[in-house]
Amino acid sequence: MTLESWYEKGMTFEQYRMSMQVNQQELTRVYEQLVFSEDDLETFQEVAKRNWRGIVLTADWCGDAALCVPVLQRIAETSNMELRFLIRDENLELMDQYLTNGTARSIPIFIFIDQNGEEIKVWGPRSSEVQEMVASLRAELPAADSPDFEEKQKNMYRQFKEEITSNPSVWRTVIESVKDKLQV
Repeated sequence: MTLESWYEKGMTFEQYRMSMQVNQQELTRVYEQLVFSEDDLETFQEVAKRNWRGIVLTADWCGDAALCVPVLQRIAETSNMELRFLIRDENLELMDQYLTNGTARSIPIFIFIDQNGEEIKVWGPRSSEVQEMVASLRAELPAADSPDFEEKQKNMYRQFKEEITSNPSVWRTVIESVKDKLQV
């Protein structure tokens, strides 16, 4: 399938948001509370001139998506860019073309395409600052064979999701990372 076909297959943001059952509240909080700087707005006005669109590989259960999807949706709205959302596990043929480090089906992945449906840029699954946060938190976990590993890992991811979906300084790292990626 062409990227154009994948785009046509995708849901709108509202369709995706209304279908959510796990992280809808967190995604909505980020979406509604996100604020752009004047510099952000200038960058996004330049992006708007390019007539790009985007394909988003995501899933409701993903904490990173609860952060990145609303940030990118707001960027897209400000940049006059339409995004279409595909659920990762229902679209593995596309997902497997965008593996993180060549092996991981990490999401969300944002594939920016031009008016002809050609790939221009890809961003995701997270900003480098958020990646460092995850690595630091994982380093504090006990060994995988430890009896309390699962419980501690579950708590770590719960706290991580709460931090990234409620802290505007974390949101700023995503905005800056995406701005860097969208520069021509």
